[in-house]
Amino acid sequence: MASKTESTFRNMLLALFVVSFISATTLGYVYEFTKEPIAIAKLKKKIAAIKKVVPEFTNDPNADMYKIASDIKGDTLEFYPAYKDSELVGTAIKTFSDLGFTKRIYLMVGFLADGTIHNISVLEHAETPGLGDKMDKKKSKWSEQFNGKNPANYKLIVSKDGGDVDAITAATISSRAYTDAVDRAYKAFIENKK
Repeated sequence: MASKTESTFRNMLLALFVVSFISATTLGYVYEFTKEPIAIAKLKKKIAAIKKVVPEFTNDPNADMYKIASDIKGDTLEFYPAYKDSELVGTAIKTFSDLGFTKRIYLMVGFLADGTIHNISVLEHAETPGLGDKMDKKKSKWSEQFNGKNPANYKLIVSKDGGDVDAITAATISSRAYTDAVDRAYKAFIENKK
């Protein structure tokens, strides 16, 4: 009786090992197969966001990208300068905020040379559908209030906290996160103006 239990235990271990090995190998192949298409899709999304947030340009902002350390240790902001011929027409900055309702949000903020916000595009968020997700232009026009504003004289704080930004109804936390990300980008833009 004891030998039958041992034999079954060994068989179970062997079966578990074989299943685990096959699963891990398959997962590795799937990862390798999808890695490049995912990277290409992310690059296309980033380039589309840059085109949305800065005026028309003739250079390749992605090739001219540089990183600047953010105010949060270990994190960086990505700067994408946009030139029309040899004149800087704007800078797109990939920024973030950890103040979101669920997790970090990522935005692409476009600034004109004088620091005026040209446009903003949401890259990634996980805010509550029907509430916080209204930060996305596909869901509402809420974010348009930032366009044409220069944070030098426009307080990037929600009005509830004494600023100039009207919060999304019933989504003040998401509004604060969005505003925080824009403010982070603006401060980095001003401190690192070239």
